[in-house]
Amino acid sequence: MKQGSVKAGSGKGSMAVIPRLFRTIREFYPVMLPITIVCIIFNAVVSSIPSIFMQNIIALVEQNWKDGSWDQVGPQILKFTAILATFYVLSLLAGIAYNQLMAIITQGTLKKMREKMFDKMQRLPIKYFDTNNHGDIMSHYTNDIDTLRQMISQSFPQLMISAITVLTIFCIMIYYCLWLTLVVLVGVVFMYFITKKVGGGSARYFFRQQEALGRVEGYIEEMMNGQKVIKVFCHEEESEADFDRINDLLFEESEKANRYANILGPILNNIGNILYVFTAIAGGALLVLKVPNVSLSGMAVSISITVPFLNMTKQFVGNIGQVSHQINAVVMGLAGAGRIFDLLDQEPETDEGYVTLVNVREQDGRLVECAEQTGLWAWKHPHQADGTVTYTRQTGDVRLFDVDFGYEENKTVLHNISLYAKPGQKVAFVGATGAGKTTITNLLNRFYDIADGKIRYDGININKISKNDLRRSLGVVLQDTNLFTGTVMENIRYGRLDASDEDCIEAAKLAGAHDFITRLPGGYDTLLTGNGANLSQGQRQLLSIARAAVADPPVMILDEATSSIDTRTEAIVQRGMDALMEGRTVFVIAHRLSTVKNSDVIIVLDHGHIIERGNHEELIAQKGQYYQLYTGTFELE
Repeated sequence: MKQGSVKAGSGKGSMAVIPRLFRTIREFYPVMLPITIVCIIFNAVVSSIPSIFMQNIIALVEQNWKDGSWDQVGPQILKFTAILATFYVLSLLAGIAYNQLMAIITQGTLKKMREKMFDKMQRLPIKYFDTNNHGDIMSHYTNDIDTLRQMISQSFPQLMISAITVLTIFCIMIYYCLWLTLVVLVGVVFMYFITKKVGGGSARYFFRQQEALGRVEGYIEEMMNGQKVIKVFCHEEESEADFDRINDLLFEESEKANRYANILGPILNNIGNILYVFTAIAGGALLVLKVPNVSLSGMAVSISITVPFLNMTKQFVGNIGQVSHQINAVVMGLAGAGRIFDLLDQEPETDEGYVTLVNVREQDGRLVECAEQTGLWAWKHPHQADGTVTYTRQTGDVRLFDVDFGYEENKTVLHNISLYAKPGQKVAFVGATGAGKTTITNLLNRFYDIADGKIRYDGININKISKNDLRRSLGVVLQDTNLFTGTVMENIRYGRLDASDEDCIEAAKLAGAHDFITRLPGGYDTLLTGNGANLSQGQRQLLSIARAAVADPPVMILDEATSSIDTRTEAIVQRGMDALMEGRTVFVIAHRLSTVKNSDVIIVLDHGHIIERGNHEELIAQKGQYYQLYTGTFELE
């Protein structure tokens, strides 16, 4: 199983993720986000002011209540109540507004993040997908996005409300009594160290949990794709044991993370209760001992200050406790965001090519670019030195000069490869597995770039050719077929999106796929799902060949194109492929040497070196490795 290089929070601390996440959301919603924040701030401030009204009402009763007469204090109490009720109504409206806006912002942000990830994924080099587990990549779109949803929609608003409420209450506390504020601060400092100790452990394990979750999903995806192989080799128990091992690791990380997170809340709640008692005792002591008050209000310590202070203490500690309840969601969200940003920060596939493929027509003995399709293509080569543009007819002439290449540094796979394929030639690569046959075709497509040497296409260095135009000029049929959810017609048209139905049908006839397609329940409109699971391997390969045929490229690469087809079907396909290859430059990779006998050039590779080259008769006469392969005296594998 491939080990992904994208790790939770790799190279990114949680504190670095937060501002970047907010910048991203602000980029998506430059107006809506500030309005939402204002509503949240207003809602939080209003939740903090009842203590002020309580103090005013108690002070009013203390100073003006005489003989139990309501007339002395009633109008003022009603006035305070009406003002507070007005604030509550406005707070209710602000709460409704920010909740509705947060729903839009949250889902919109997730939608745009998925779009950014998918867009980035389309621009990543093939190497990224070769070196990262596909299930772990999928986890970015599922688990990481879901943790981000919970953090944006619930945790961030709650944290903001709690922070603003704590700040507002703290300012009110200082205004009324510094002595009681200091008592509360001592408890808060103690709560801070507890939160840092326990919350830090929780954060560490939540990051590990996201990594372990990615590995579990990657393993499940791999096992689903290989289910037939598992059953054929009776590997069910071993697969289950491997799954249990990585699932146990996920359990251990999750158990540790949630254990830390779950014990934090009760600890803080009990510290809050103890702090409430100490604040009550301190307030009573200040009253009994008549200690001079130190405050911004200039008021003496009294019942009107002590009683609201107890309420503020409960609210103050309660909001700090709310922060602790959100820690697990925040940390998981930050872990998910870190992994998402890691994907977005991957280096995209670079393309410095400036030579493009254009439609041309012949006019007065020269090539002229045109918009309509003429069936004639040329490479448009702008010359920066003098500002001129030249057009080179696309013929399919491919040449490699002294090419060296390695997938990893200091591990060379191809050594000093030099070969040429003239327009219309059929060049075959044969050799043992790992000899470098497929690697050469990967270099022609520029899925990987060579370490040394040159590759020229119609006399142009392929590094100068735009990758999209280069790949558009190459038709590829791989050993592993990939069909997409859609009709048969749509899968064939994937080779050229502007192809008509008639073009697709002609391509299918050319590939020998028309007969079996017409026997399908819906013909060309038959819906394919699950990579064409309702078709045989041979039928899927025929559709893959038809897809390449409809693209009508001048150069074809057939990588084990008939390896999954039975002998009878191969004969049908071979006739179609012969017609498909006519007039085109063709590179063929095949283990069945009978399919390459009619090649113009056969190149024998061994451990990245060309050891023999020539046509079938010449190589047989040499009685070298090709002769041994063909006669069966040397095993290909």
